Amino acid sequence: MTNVEVQVQEKWQKLAAEVIRHRELYYNQTPEITDAEFDEIYAQLEKLEKEHPELATPSSPTQQVGAPVGSSFANVEHLERMMSLDNVFNEEELTQWLERTPAQEYITELKIDGLSLSLVYESGTLVRAATRGDGRVGEDVTENAKVIVDIPHTLTQHPEFAIPKVVEVRGEVFIAVEDFGLVNEQRQLEGGKPFANPRNAAAGSLRQKDVEAVRRRKLRMICHGIGHAEGFSPTSQSQAYEALAAWGLPVSPYTEVVTTANQVKATVEKWEKKRGEAIFEMDGLVVKVNSRAEQRGLGATSRAPRWAIAYKYPPEEVMTKLLDIQVGVGRTGRVTPFAVMEPVYVAGSTVAMATLHNQTEVKRKGVLIGDTVVIRKAGEIIPEVLGPVVEKRTGEEKEFVFPATCPSCGATLAPQKEDDLDWRCPNTRSCKAQLSARLAYVASRGAFDIEALGEKAAIDLIESEVLIDEGALFDLREEDLLRTSVFTTKKGTLNATGKKLLKNLDTAKNTDLWRVLVALSIRHVGPIAARALATRYRSLKAMREAAVDDIAETEGVGLVIATSFKQWFEVDWHQGIVDQWAKAGVTMEEEETEQLEQTLAGKTIVVTGTLENFSRDSAKEAIIARGGKASGSVSKKTDYVVVGENAGSKETKARELGLVILNEEQFVELLG
Repeated sequence: MTNVEVQVQEKWQKLAAEVIRHRELYYNQTPEITDAEFDEIYAQLEKLEKEHPELATPSSPTQQVGAPVGSSFANVEHLERMMSLDNVFNEEELTQWLERTPAQEYITELKIDGLSLSLVYESGTLVRAATRGDGRVGEDVTENAKVIVDIPHTLTQHPEFAIPKVVEVRGEVFIAVEDFGLVNEQRQLEGGKPFANPRNAAAGSLRQKDVEAVRRRKLRMICHGIGHAEGFSPTSQSQAYEALAAWGLPVSPYTEVVTTANQVKATVEKWEKKRGEAIFEMDGLVVKVNSRAEQRGLGATSRAPRWAIAYKYPPEEVMTKLLDIQVGVGRTGRVTPFAVMEPVYVAGSTVAMATLHNQTEVKRKGVLIGDTVVIRKAGEIIPEVLGPVVEKRTGEEKEFVFPATCPSCGATLAPQKEDDLDWRCPNTRSCKAQLSARLAYVASRGAFDIEALGEKAAIDLIESEVLIDEGALFDLREEDLLRTSVFTTKKGTLNATGKKLLKNLDTAKNTDLWRVLVALSIRHVGPIAARALATRYRSLKAMREAAVDDIAETEGVGLVIATSFKQWFEVDWHQGIVDQWAKAGVTMEEEETEQLEQTLAGKTIVVTGTLENFSRDSAKEAIIARGGKASGSVSKKTDYVVVGENAGSKETKARELGLVILNEEQFVELLG
């Protein structure tokens, strides 16, 4: 070998070893680098092998799928090899793929950041579930898979799609974004460390030996492919999904069929902006040739099909400098550390702050002020610091010291209960940080929905002492707002926002009783409990007079919420807020109107797109008032899908499932 050849060989060995090591760490939920950093190393290895094809041997990690199986679960061989996907990272690379992969139709679907799973059904009965492993051999996790609510044990008969003798179904196991916080809370209560992200949580949960523990982890699944099949030959990928849905298997509500390269690009662009709207964490868009015949013609490499590609969005995990750790005080007095960082572009936006949850988390993550840290951001969710990059430390970093007193009012901080991880400011009466946060919450969409009163305005009203708490909110007059900066012009007159606030306040008084309850910030009393209490008691006076045990018997309430409710009203100044609101004309009891006939009882309805005569909230209220369930996602259990302008993927999904679709006029008829 020449010196150059030796250098190339050494470079290849180093890159290959890094890829193999980090791939194994990733599959064992202990990654040391971000996904973006791994993609960069992998791309370097691919580039080197393209320049020197002799290096791309079968042993190269670029020719392999997943990671070797190494766990206490039994090994099981897949009926057909599970492959991976090649990636593109920009429009130019996507264009090149589309040019060399022409098709009559493409199907697009969101790339779920979860754990791959293969299900085998024989004559409609689930006989095995296995992780991907190295693509040929995976881990047998059948018993764990059986407790995932989305996975049917027996396929449903359907007149259009006969159940095959054998079918291998591929999909992704995940934890929904909205469930992740609850899962971590439960894990901490059980004495475990919180998961870093939903993907790790899903992977770790599915590999547990305790089936009941798996059941508690709220695992979900979406199917996105077919492996080996006997007695089932769909003509297209979309038809395969129709069959899976017909048999009762979960498929993605975000799948779309398009016919041109420009439509593919438009879909990529659309979902980059909407990535926070998916029920699961996603890091890209998968594009597949829809025709199965065309797929067979295109074939596959040793690790990935040529008829599919994953467009990876900008990384949700990046590194930046941690300049400082400060604390913020929320409406319940909870004091939360947050990171102040060098601004960095992540997941489509530039961020300079990220949450650290509580002081226990700061210690657990081991971050120091001055560290280079990895941060993560999913869609529009507040970014989170994952941990430090220890090897980049210089010795000048310093430890964060959690304050002993509230940074807003100076009160001594302490946990509310002995086992609380969170420390709180006890000065709920006059801590300006708590007051402004509560005031902003009063104006939120789930409470009074006062459009002109945002966070900045709430802070201004409290700091300028126009309000000493939320009690006098509905008594505000023009002369009061002239003492603020947010609601006045440079000349000192009331601006348009100020005029809008006064108008909004007058309208907001006449709201639903349950919204008033939510606005009071009573601990544990959220929209569900508030609705139940308002429906049962019809007035705040009746609720206040009711005994704890009586309140606890309300469906969806229970003793914890009932106790919290009664304790809140034992505080004099809390009562003062309610009395002030009542005097100002705020709703304190539901009008004695006859309950609407429960014509939609037992029905699940999804409203998607823009309706002319309904906001999203008013449409939801109309459904609930008639006994129906207003859902945000389309599934085979959905009874009606109401479609407005720019409905998007939910309408597509509804049509694929053959659901009843209504326009706005038909929706009004249904309500009537």
